[in-house]
Amino acid sequence: MTTSWQTPTGMSRRHFMQHMAGSSAAAGAAFTMGNAIYANADEMKKNRKSAILLWMGGGPSTIDMWDMKPGAPTGGPFKPISTTGDMQICEHMPMMAQQMKHLSVVRSMSTREADHNRGRYYMHTGFVPNPNIEHPSYGSVIAHELIGQRPELEIPPFVSVGGAAAGPGFLGMAWSPFSVSSNGQIRNLDMKLKETRLMQRMAALNAIETGFEKRTRDLPASEHAKVLRKTYDLMTSQQMDAFRVEKEDDATKQRYGTDRFGQGCLLARRLVEAGVPFVEVDLGGWDNHNGVHAILKDTKLPQLDRAMSALTEDLAQRGLLEDTVLVWMGEFGRTPRINQDGGRDHWARSWSCVVGGGNLKGGLAIGETSSDGTAVESEPYSSEDLMSTVCKGLGISTDKTFTSKNGRPMKIAGGGKIITDLLA
Repeated sequence: MTTSWQTPTGMSRRHFMQHMAGSSAAAGAAFTMGNAIYANADEMKKNRKSAILLWMGGGPSTIDMWDMKPGAPTGGPFKPISTTGDMQICEHMPMMAQQMKHLSVVRSMSTREADHNRGRYYMHTGFVPNPNIEHPSYGSVIAHELIGQRPELEIPPFVSVGGAAAGPGFLGMAWSPFSVSSNGQIRNLDMKLKETRLMQRMAALNAIETGFEKRTRDLPASEHAKVLRKTYDLMTSQQMDAFRVEKEDDATKQRYGTDRFGQGCLLARRLVEAGVPFVEVDLGGWDNHNGVHAILKDTKLPQLDRAMSALTEDLAQRGLLEDTVLVWMGEFGRTPRINQDGGRDHWARSWSCVVGGGNLKGGLAIGETSSDGTAVESEPYSSEDLMSTVCKGLGISTDKTFTSKNGRPMKIAGGGKIITDLLA
């Protein structure tokens, strides 16, 4: 993006943006503090971390995928196959089997939230729902903590693809997820004005916003001013090219899969490559109370296998996986018992998540469940533990304390313990 053009009044773009920042200096500081941390752009890029969360809305049947129980009455019809890691997984994920050297399965997840909404909140934040406070999600926390590594970033630091991610809680609107469709399409962001005319309108709007903020001096006003500034950056940035999945060659698009989840995973790779700290890609449809095995075999597992394996392989081949933590999870697992409708119900007591990349080891099976999958027989791990470990894998200190809007000190992920076996 060029910086040489002028407004009709002779104001340079640089001066205009300084004017736009106005009383939103705190937002500008968040995007420039990386200059005080890293000596030069090369060092910043070398230390630039990101995370991708593949969110399986509905609660996937991990006993049929990552922690199989062949021969047990609870085991179901699927057979396990060997992988490039130290574990076996479902036969219907053969492409993922070739990528498991990069990822590890945490088989001893044990949580208490078996309701969809509560489980979704808990797994996204590391906190159980509380009516008195809204906690920030993975994306908001990680974007907030990693933004200093990329002061050049003009596109949003937290992007939600194909679904609505959990929000920023007490961190504020500036760290909200930016939602796009799986093909990168962004609604209501077409710039149909010439740049000079746009700047005139933005300057006028900024003057109104700044005056209102000075009169009210409240958080919503200042937060809205930050969003205005970010919107302008977004509309005029060449970094928006990262959202154009259609620019990928046909072979790459076919490798990921041309369905929404496949293209969403491809978009996630493009975004972290462009410097976005956190991307969440949604794949719903896992609430399988009826006919779970037919749904998994015919639909969900082939879709997941193609896209997740392509993303893992692509990140590894491009040298991005060493700086990108990849997380796969839902809000809980499914019951070991198969119900009368051939489905599995909600189950949070013993289930699995998958994680790897960054400073985390791949190829491991962490933890153990009983022979029928009904209980964890090794050290159990919670949402707090998983989130703390993901942050550790990104170089984020979980000892840091935030202050919520009601003045309460809050540690990242509730101060969960690190899953030390995962640390490289």
